Amino acid sequence: MEYLVALADERQFTRAAEVTGVSQSGLSAAIRNLEVELGTKLFTRTTRKVEPTEAGLALLPFARSMLSSATEARDAVVQVSRELAGTLRVGSEQCLGVVDVSSLLERFHRRYPRVEIAFTQAGSHELLAGVRDGDLDAAFVATSDHVGLLPRTVLGQEPVVLLCPPDHPLAARPAVDRDELGGEHFIDFHPSWAVRQLNDDAFDARGVHRRVRFTVNDVHTLLDLVDRGLGVALVPRHVAAKPQAARLVAVPVAPDGAADWVVSVVTGSGDRPDSPAPHLVELLDDAPACVPVPAG
Repeated sequence: MEYLVALADERQFTRAAEVTGVSQSGLSAAIRNLEVELGTKLFTRTTRKVEPTEAGLALLPFARSMLSSATEARDAVVQVSRELAGTLRVGSEQCLGVVDVSSLLERFHRRYPRVEIAFTQAGSHELLAGVRDGDLDAAFVATSDHVGLLPRTVLGQEPVVLLCPPDHPLAARPAVDRDELGGEHFIDFHPSWAVRQLNDDAFDARGVHRRVRFTVNDVHTLLDLVDRGLGVALVPRHVAAKPQAARLVAVPVAPDGAADWVVSVVTGSGDRPDSPAPHLVELLDDAPACVPVPAG
């Protein structure tokens, strides 16, 4: 059921395999076996994407319900078998895509109702400072810089794409080089956001000067400004898939050695032994795509 839901959501075997943490051949074989068991096709496959059939769409809500029930059952067992109290101080950058922080905190609260959650939303660099200073127990960040010796688990990564209005001269291009973008007006996030630092570093490495015309602290404001033709933006790929970006065009950036956008959860180094943070990270074990990274 997990494979079925992932394939229905991602519409391609490669990405669904990454999300579920299995090989593409393993996921494909599991879907075929399910189709044989049910006696009908659940997906139509083309060279470009995968679409659920009517039978697949009929099965999908039951699959989601089964997965939700299994999660709730595990949480119920943990709730009565483990007593945990105190305060979880956690922060996150906005709109990380590869992890649904709100859903994760909801599940943590359901499993450990006696733990008080103190949540902060800020840029990745501010959040890392909070973890280092002992003000936060855990933070979901989108940077590999300034992590130091803090324990870190990578949750996923994505390339950066150029987002522009459909009438922009670059909208019809199959890909763009950063070297071509020096004359564009940019909309970007505040320097405390990880993607801003990623963009600045990529242009600085090529000696390309770019003009950031608008600096924002909100994803939806960025999308609105791009939609109004006030500039272009370089954003993680999942941002371009948001409903607010439906009118916009996402143009791939040609490979040039620049770093991808990487999302991690970072925790304190152990100064607070009673911290509930390890129990929050435990819940991420249900997402097999998470790849642990050694401290340092």
